[in-house]
Amino acid sequence: MISIKQLNYALAVEKTLHFKQAAEISNISQSALSTALHELEKQLGLQIFERDNKKVLITPVGKQVLDKARTIMLHVDDLEHLADSQRLPLSFPLTIGVIPTICPFLLPKVLPVLNELHPQTKLNIVEEQSHVLVEMVRRGDLDAAILALPYPVEGLLSMEFWQEDFYWVAPKDNPLTQQEAIHSKTLNHCELMLLKDGHCLKDHILEACKLPEQAANQGFGATSLNTLVQMVIGKLGTTLIPEMAIEQLIAQNEELAAVHLSDPGPHRRIAFVLRPNYTRMSSIEALIAVCKSALACDKTARLKHS
Repeated sequence: MISIKQLNYALAVEKTLHFKQAAEISNISQSALSTALHELEKQLGLQIFERDNKKVLITPVGKQVLDKARTIMLHVDDLEHLADSQRLPLSFPLTIGVIPTICPFLLPKVLPVLNELHPQTKLNIVEEQSHVLVEMVRRGDLDAAILALPYPVEGLLSMEFWQEDFYWVAPKDNPLTQQEAIHSKTLNHCELMLLKDGHCLKDHILEACKLPEQAANQGFGATSLNTLVQMVIGKLGTTLIPEMAIEQLIAQNEELAAVHLSDPGPHRRIAFVLRPNYTRMSSIEALIAVCKSALACDKTARLKHS
């Protein structure tokens, strides 16, 4: 009979494409892992992996086997954690993914509130780009991920908890910073700099502003909002940032000004993304409540001081 251990070993080899590394993360000897997988292939009557001295390849039918094994292991994981749904929210460790254009700005606002309301909470944070986090959620490597929508998450459940607009950032000596708001049509003449391809924030900005791809300065390839803001300070151009980043990136810098983008919003929506059959939903709902409260208080405080 096929065992759960055999499926776990096969998935470990898929992840590493290396028998020795798969054995190490599975805490068994390489010979024991190889024997277990050979027996699995014998039981199934097919070959999952092609082996040679240099690399491991997955056969076409092996990929089908591994896809089914992954689904089985996700159901097993849900079964093992079914009791968690009966426990107090956030009373067990969670691993949450967050994209780079949210993580450094959301966590300083949320974690103090979370520690106050749920001091027992243990969160592991993974910062990665959206496509990586979505795949990790699908594979069960993350409990949930915080993404900016719109973003393709077919087959997953999205729970929106915040909406925000973009702000144009420029040196204070730029005459346009005296305006209360700025329209995207004006940005065509503002040497606009955006993040490099692969960051969904760039796509959201281009969509919100109805700007063509070539409207963004392609000469820098910045991978963080902080880098873009430093470029603005250096008079290399201007940029757009999400509202939640204003306090951290702009508020303490007397050289810069942030002007609200007047194009219809919200310009991006923030959501938790998770598997539909996830068994710890009460904990995600508790996290959503904390995020909403923290962001609302932050926005109120910022408006009072503006």
